[in-house]
Amino acid sequence: MESSRPIAKKVYYSIGEVCDLSGLKPHVLRYWETQFDVLNPTKNRAGNRVYRARDVEVVMLVKKLLYDEKYTIEGANQKLVDMRREGGLRSEGHEVVAPDFLSGIKQELEELRQLLTPGAPRSDG
Repeated sequence: MESSRPIAKKVYYSIGEVCDLSGLKPHVLRYWETQFDVLNPTKNRAGNRVYRARDVEVVMLVKKLLYDEKYTIEGANQKLVDMRREGGLRSEGHEVVAPDFLSGIKQELEELRQLLTPGAPRSDG
């Protein structure tokens, strides 16, 4: 089940945070790392995976290709290679993540507006 939490812009995300954002299990992300060359998060000194925003975009794109567009792993891998060759990988990753990111900004702005508006009803119940 996907998280309704907005995607906050950070430099690094833990595997747990990526799981929360994508609705995937850690073993799925680890498996995808072995299948997709474009998905290669770095590891910190402790050996834990750290994902950059770009890696999160790729995860979301792979998820879209596999789950929504019903590509096989081989087909999705070829699609990603083709997209990289044509220069479309970055823009497609942004398109997949952008709606969640924008809705998160909108939600944060609405909460800020409620805090700053005197007498406005609060939604924190």
